[in-house]
Amino acid sequence: MSQGRSIRLFLVDGTPNGLLTAEIMNWTGHVLTGPRTKLSELVQRPEVGRTGIYFLVGPDPENSFRSLVYIGESDDVGKRLKQHNKPEEQGGKDFWEKVCLVTSKDQNLTKAHVKYLESWLIAKAKQVGRCQLVNSTAHDYGNLPEADLADMAFFAEQIRTVLPVLGFDFLRETSKPVRTSVSGDVSSTLESPTFALEIPKHKIRATAQEVDGEFYVLAGSIARPIWSNNSHSGYKGLHEQLQEDGTLLPNEDGTLKFAADQSFSSPSAAAAVVSGRAANGRTQWRVEGTGQTYGEWQDQQVSSVEEQ
Repeated sequence: MSQGRSIRLFLVDGTPNGLLTAEIMNWTGHVLTGPRTKLSELVQRPEVGRTGIYFLVGPDPENSFRSLVYIGESDDVGKRLKQHNKPEEQGGKDFWEKVCLVTSKDQNLTKAHVKYLESWLIAKAKQVGRCQLVNSTAHDYGNLPEADLADMAFFAEQIRTVLPVLGFDFLRETSKPVRTSVSGDVSSTLESPTFALEIPKHKIRATAQEVDGEFYVLAGSIARPIWSNNSHSGYKGLHEQLQEDGTLLPNEDGTLKFAADQSFSSPSAAAAVVSGRAANGRTQWRVEGTGQTYGEWQDQQVSSVEEQ
């Protein structure tokens, strides 16, 4: 069982849409974030004159289900942010709507440290695959003393802990489901039972699991190839995007097949993509072997806790 953490959040101007700071107990890091509309106030803060790492985040016009992210470092983050705020023809960046910067309260972060962090965080963001990186290149900065490497590994992990709390998910690693192999060996404890969704009329059969609060449709699951003309849902774009990025591949019989485990924000989102139409995942996903709906299974988990 993982241990709890204490994160201190402070609304600088007392409003939820303004500047916000975050700190973790026993961590020297200091996080400052806010919308681009508050940049004139943000660059007046003393933290922005320090050496640090920063993230520029904005919507991806080609994929509404992910963000565009730029990861950078500077000896003077405020000066660098002013440059990024200029028009593109003057070397600025137009895409970003939010900014998040991480500095050190004890001001012990050096240029070598933040270069290493930038390189590590860019590589991690690519590995996680939750965003589209705007960075054109990623330099490899690994020439740090052994003790510094250990310190920066800890520092980077704290960044990955605090960012999702602030609404930035692009560094949050997904917990992949682990299933029983064909030989019957189990390499890990399952987070939930396996759920199935079947629509024989369209040759659809998909399986899924819930892991760490996310609902995963498992590799090999079959989905409907086209979106129903009679169904209007925001998940139509996700259905199309998963085909474009190669997660859903065409089968010879005209259906689509999941090439890898794919996480969804909810059972209904997963059911919609599999079914090719708006769907209630709480009733359509059923526990394999029992026929119990996802909603009934979840209610059983809650009720069992209440009775203890």
